[in-house]
Amino acid sequence: MGRRRFEELSTGERRRIVAGVLLRTLLSAGLVITVYYLLPLDRPFETGPWLRFGIALVGFGVAVTWQLRVIAVSDTPRLKATQLIAVGVPLLVVLFASAYAGLDRAQPGSFSEDLGRTDALYFTLTVFATVGFGDIVPETEGARILTMIQMAVGLVVVGVAARAVVGAVRAAQRRADEESQASQAGRADRTR
Repeated sequence: MGRRRFEELSTGERRRIVAGVLLRTLLSAGLVITVYYLLPLDRPFETGPWLRFGIALVGFGVAVTWQLRVIAVSDTPRLKATQLIAVGVPLLVVLFASAYAGLDRAQPGSFSEDLGRTDALYFTLTVFATVGFGDIVPETEGARILTMIQMAVGLVVVGVAARAVVGAVRAAQRRADEESQASQAGRADRTR
């Protein structure tokens, strides 16, 4: 007997699946924020901050690409897509906040005020949300370049990634519909 589609499950089964996804999502997002506050951002690293940031950004892209494939073959693609967004956005925000905090430690005066962890997180969110209150501004060329990179990545995440998530969900839905039709056709053939 094959797997049942999400829509074919009982209300209780669907609620359990949704509750599990929500719980994992909240725990994952909470873990991302907790790790950010525990990271040793004030210690010097052997490799340069730009290299670390670039590696982390590429790692983020690889993780998102892998998750899109998971969504495309999932029985619950909408839930998986929601989970990706709910964990991916905080992860991206923390990635940039870590870079801002690290840059401020490595080059004091990079911003209009010293950035602690919360200040770096706040600045990252204002840039990501395109609010830009102006209370914290990049002062050096390196800080401005990093801020421009965040702006560009934010546009890509909102545009291209959202489209990719929707495409992966649609592909999973098409696959599930085809499997359901094939299953129904098989049952019809057996009853003849």
